[in-house]
Amino acid sequence: MRTRLERYFRFSEHHTSWRTECLAGVTTFIAMAYIIFVNPSILAQTGMSLAAVTTATCLCAAFGSIVMGALANYPIALAPGMGLNAYFTYTVVKGMGVPWQTALGAVFISGIIFLGLTFTGIRQLLLAAIPYQLHAAVSGGIGLFIAFIGLRNAGIIVPSAATTVTLGNLRAPTAALAIFGILLIALLQAFRVKACMLIGVLGTMLLGIILRQVHWTPQRFSLHALAATSMKLDIRGALHLNALEIIFVFLFVDLFDNLGTLVAVTDRAGLIAPDHSIPRLRDIFFADASSTVVGSLLGTSTVTSYIESGAGVAVGGRTGVTAIVAGLLFLVALFVAPLAGVIPAFATSPALVLVGVLMLGAVGKIEWDDPVVAVPSFLTLVSIPLTYSIATGLSFGLIAFAVLQLLTGAGNRRNWMLYLLAVLFVLRFIYMAQG
Repeated sequence: MRTRLERYFRFSEHHTSWRTECLAGVTTFIAMAYIIFVNPSILAQTGMSLAAVTTATCLCAAFGSIVMGALANYPIALAPGMGLNAYFTYTVVKGMGVPWQTALGAVFISGIIFLGLTFTGIRQLLLAAIPYQLHAAVSGGIGLFIAFIGLRNAGIIVPSAATTVTLGNLRAPTAALAIFGILLIALLQAFRVKACMLIGVLGTMLLGIILRQVHWTPQRFSLHALAATSMKLDIRGALHLNALEIIFVFLFVDLFDNLGTLVAVTDRAGLIAPDHSIPRLRDIFFADASSTVVGSLLGTSTVTSYIESGAGVAVGGRTGVTAIVAGLLFLVALFVAPLAGVIPAFATSPALVLVGVLMLGAVGKIEWDDPVVAVPSFLTLVSIPLTYSIATGLSFGLIAFAVLQLLTGAGNRRNWMLYLLAVLFVLRFIYMAQG
């Protein structure tokens, strides 16, 4: 049985082992465990039950990650997307006054459309339209993005009215602990310790416990709580004309955030084929789309691939076993959710910063001496962290690449999807400016 599983997940092809894959799965889970508490805290502001959303978050993350691992055989975990949950709460429900049931209906419809785009091959065409020359820029841009998130969560970087961001108080216990964690993981990486991320997170948390910086308030969660949101979506209300814009935003942001994450993680893991294609795309997209549908039925916002999967890839995860382990841990978290909440931001932030360092190494592949490649790559690289959006950064890069190709005479009819996307992105920016 074990040998069959190793053949199915292609262990020998990826030069990996059960120990490495399980360690990578645990690392990925720890890097994204915050979503178990952050997602419910955001969605609960719509009037949804906190306990119900917590249960739904764990269940749909488990479902998506296990399907991704078992069907597509990729080390990519899924969960409700940050940014999309904020859009769901603050823009759609609180800003537009849309009931959360109708908003869930819009998420469901966007997931169904995703499934349609997947089975018709349109999503695959969209990914193929992203120039392979920009893959490294997307990877590097996301690296900067998650490193920035890590530094911000640690309090090392803080908001500033004068300069947008500035240096935080490094004497604050949490910031100092995060700096300790960064140095610890970097040192372990220097000594080629495979479990460096996991050891760094747990070691930093242990020091935080000793210094009494870990605060934990136990809470009870029950599977029965799911009844408060499960199957409460209002699809008929979401089909109303006024909801079309909401559906489009869910669809657009999830699509291109997912594509950006997919390119970055597979590039980092060395899973992109020599012809720059990504194998088993249909299975990957099915896992993502079906998870969004399941999530809306259970009671949570759009589910998407998580860039924190890069933490597992960084310690050697190369197959779907990594994602399956992470998914199983989300199931375990249903029963020990309060324990998962013990892991503080100052302990996970160092892992995000160091994963960012690893992903930024991809920019060495960019042809910086070719302006047609360099300029779009640079725009992608800096726009992702500065706009706080993978989709927006990718949009800037694609538009610039398409325009430069056309103006230099390098364009051809085979790239028609690239040019169509560029036009759609331009129209999106015009629409956003009007709003």
